[in-house]
Amino acid sequence: MNAAPNTFATIAAAVAALPAGPLTEPDVRSHVTPLFSRALARHDKSYLANHSLGRPLDTTQSDVAEALAAWYARLGKAWDAWMAEREAHRARLARLLHATRPDCVVPKTSAGQGLRAVLNAFDGKPHVVATRGEFDSLDVILREYVRRGRVSITFVEPRADGDFDASDVLAAIGPATDLVVISQVMFKTGQILPELPAIIARAHAVNARIMLDVYHSLGVFPVDVEALAVDYAVGGSYKYLRGGPGACFLYIAPRHLDAGLTTLDIGWFAKDSPFVYDRPDPPRLGSGGDAWLESTPAVLPFYQSRAGQVFTEAVGVERLREHSLRLQQRLVALLAAGGVSARGGTIDRGAFVIIQDQNARAWAAALGERGIVTDARGDYLRLCPDILTTDAELVAAAGALTEIAASFGGWQRVATTRG
Repeated sequence: MNAAPNTFATIAAAVAALPAGPLTEPDVRSHVTPLFSRALARHDKSYLANHSLGRPLDTTQSDVAEALAAWYARLGKAWDAWMAEREAHRARLARLLHATRPDCVVPKTSAGQGLRAVLNAFDGKPHVVATRGEFDSLDVILREYVRRGRVSITFVEPRADGDFDASDVLAAIGPATDLVVISQVMFKTGQILPELPAIIARAHAVNARIMLDVYHSLGVFPVDVEALAVDYAVGGSYKYLRGGPGACFLYIAPRHLDAGLTTLDIGWFAKDSPFVYDRPDPPRLGSGGDAWLESTPAVLPFYQSRAGQVFTEAVGVERLREHSLRLQQRLVALLAAGGVSARGGTIDRGAFVIIQDQNARAWAAALGERGIVTDARGDYLRLCPDILTTDAELVAAAGALTEIAASFGGWQRVATTRG
C-alpha cells in the first residue's frame, strides 16, 4: 500500500502556489499555514520551541490512520504495506541526507540506539573522542559504556564563551582514536561545528571513524553525508522534520556496508529472509544496511514522519534556511533594541537564537506564563522561529523578554571559567 495521495497532493499543491523567490509572511499565510490548521488551533500560544518538537502537518493524522487502516483490514497481511512504507521512509531520508542509496539508512527509534549499534560494531575496547556538547541521548550512553569498561573516552571541552574550537577537537584525535562522535550543530548553543571537513580528514588519517549527529542540522541546512565522507550519522524527525518521536535513523557509509561491516545490535529483521524462519548458523544476514536492522520494528513512525519529510523536500531546505536566517536576524535585532544580547541568524549558527544568562530557565518559565513557548538548556535560553512564525510573534516575544529581563535586574552574560 503506497502513501495516500492526500499527503503528497495536498503539500505539492500548496508549495506550487508559492511564488518563486524568498518566502514571505503573506504567502506563507495564504498557502502554508492552512497545512497546519490543527497545530495552530490554539491561537493563545506563540510557539518558539521548534528546535525541540516540530509542529505537525494536518495530513500527519491521515498518514497514521493509513497505517492503522491496513492493520484493521488486513491483520497479518498489513506487513506488506508497513514494509513498503519503511522503504519509502528510508528513501526520503536518504534524499535529505544526500546518501547514495536508501539501504544506508537504518530506521531507529532514537539516536542513542544508533550510537549503541556503532559502538557494538567494534571488537575489543574502542577509544572514543567526543565533545562535552553532545546531547544527553548520546552522552549518557558514552559515559555508561566508560563506566562498564566497554570504551575509553577523551572529552573535548568548550572554550570560555561556550563554543567549541576545531583546534581542540583536532588535537584530541590521535593514533589511539577509533571513533569520533560529534554534532554538526550543538544542541545548547546552536553553534555549527567549525572546520568539520578538517576534523573528518584528521580522523580518517589515523584510521578512526566519524559519527556525526545531524539532529539539529537535517532540515535546517543542506546536509551531504556523501560529500562529507562521514562513516556514520544519527538523527531523527522529532524537530525540524516535523515527524514526532521515534522516527530516528542511523546512516552507515556504503563503503562499510560493501565491506561487510556488521554490528551486534541486530534482530530477526536483519536476516536475509526474516519471514522464512530458517536458522542457519551463523545467520544469513540481509544485504547492505538491512544487516543492521533489529527485531520487530515500530511501524507507526514511518507514517507519522511522512508529511514532515515530504513538506521539507517540497519547500526545499535551502529556501527554509534562508527564511529561518531572516527571522532569526529580526528577533536578534528586536532583542538588541531592548538591551538584550542574543546570538543567531548568522551562517555559523543553526536554526535557533540563544541568550546566555544565569536566569535562562526562569526566563523560559516567565515567557511560558505569557503564552510564549521556549525552553532553556542550562544557561542558554533557546528561541526558534519557523516558517509559521509571524513578525507580530517576534515583536511580542522580544518585548516580553525585555520586560522579564528587566524584572530580574537586567541581562547579564554568564561569566564562565571553562577551558
